[in-house]
Amino acid sequence: MKRQLILEDGTVFVGEGFGSEGDTVGEVVFNTGMTGYQEILSDPSYCGQMVALTYPLIGNYGINRDDFESIQPSIKALIVREATDLPSNFRSELTIDELLKEKNIPGLAGIDTRKLTRLIRQHGTLKGKLTALDVDVQNVVDSLQSCTLPTNQVQQVSTPTPYPSPGRGKRVVLVDFGMKHGILRELNRRDCDVIVVPYNTSVSSILSLHPDGVMLSNGPGDPKDVTEAIQMVNELLGKVPVFGICLGHQLLALACGADTFKLKFGHRGSNHPVKELSSGKVDITAQNHGYTVDPASLLATSLEITHVALNDGTVEGLRHKTVPAFSVQYHPEASPGPEDANGLFDQFMTMMEQFLKEEAAHA
Repeated sequence: MKRQLILEDGTVFVGEGFGSEGDTVGEVVFNTGMTGYQEILSDPSYCGQMVALTYPLIGNYGINRDDFESIQPSIKALIVREATDLPSNFRSELTIDELLKEKNIPGLAGIDTRKLTRLIRQHGTLKGKLTALDVDVQNVVDSLQSCTLPTNQVQQVSTPTPYPSPGRGKRVVLVDFGMKHGILRELNRRDCDVIVVPYNTSVSSILSLHPDGVMLSNGPGDPKDVTEAIQMVNELLGKVPVFGICLGHQLLALACGADTFKLKFGHRGSNHPVKELSSGKVDITAQNHGYTVDPASLLATSLEITHVALNDGTVEGLRHKTVPAFSVQYHPEASPGPEDANGLFDQFMTMMEQFLKEEAAHA
């Protein structure tokens, strides 16, 4: 069935619909990863977004039970050059079309994704609507230009109630702003006793769980929309070690008095080089974010930059100068992507151990 993607600037892409047949509206972004489409479409950080994949063939290794980053994907739509109906992989259980139908997510194939990507790179992210052919394009464009997209994405994807992922090691409270399962897997691999809590959990409730550390997860949207979390992070600092990833990184910066701003078209892919300033080491990283920390705003804070993006010089890592807290803008758990930065989880483990020793010494 022919369907069309209409952008707020009036550009129209006509292609073949797959997955759900429903209409959808969202922010159109692109991801440059060559693999990992299953993790991408199930990443809660894409809540409210329609994702165009720049790699031309999608679905070639199917869908399996193990590579999901959430139980219920919150992506608005998937846009591809070609979606195969004949996957070939020993783990494959579904085609990508079957998954999108099951999860009620519309898809669009057969369009010029290179043109769409160049358009977004030139003009920045755009609002779009995926719909049938029998609509008035100008009416849709007018509606897109006047509408305001929701800003409660974190509320949509965060867990409504706390739950445990038991272990025998360090207790970590993982604040869920739209957590990828890969983060939880890495903590479980280190035998952490993890308790996942909602994004708006109070500091007193977190501390009542007697954590050895607190992890701030990734998540969708503008960090400034999560005001209760900014205050929560501010109050946690110095009381317990803190490690922030992606949105958690931005929230740490805001909690310390820094500022963030929206990037023109964001960083979304699995081959972004990041340099550690202290060692000069470069990691190839997985990234998915539309906002970044303003480096100039850090000068009046207690934070220092630890990592920078080699592509555009943006802030990729922070460390607090006086209390045990650090963060990175990229995804050390990969899922999908390279595992170069996986050792950051071990640094978090070391930080918690050191903090416990210091607390015992002062007791």
